[in-house]
Amino acid sequence: MGKLVRDRVPDLIRESGRSPRVASLSEAAYRRALIDKLREEVDELAAAHTTESLLEEAADVVEVLSAIAVEHGAALATIVDIARVKRDEGGGFDLRLWLDGVDPKP
Repeated sequence: MGKLVRDRVPDLIRESGRSPRVASLSEAAYRRALIDKLREEVDELAAAHTTESLLEEAADVVEVLSAIAVEHGAALATIVDIARVKRDEGGGFDLRLWLDGVDPKP
């Protein structure tokens, strides 16, 4: 049942009168846990029904992305910079285009 949690979660559990069982992960286990956490947060983002909850879940996704970047010796700004380059090269999603397939060359 274990999962990666934010640093203050064990303290919050203790403040509620309960006793958390926590351990620090190895580098490899932490990297796997970050990807699992990203999937969890993306699922919660997809399930959000209000703008407020969607933005809160998006913030959680950003936090996990930031941790992933740091774990790989970068910063969230690096991810943003790469995204900007990709947007410049391939565009964004402003036109809401849906590709339904590609016909072969005649």
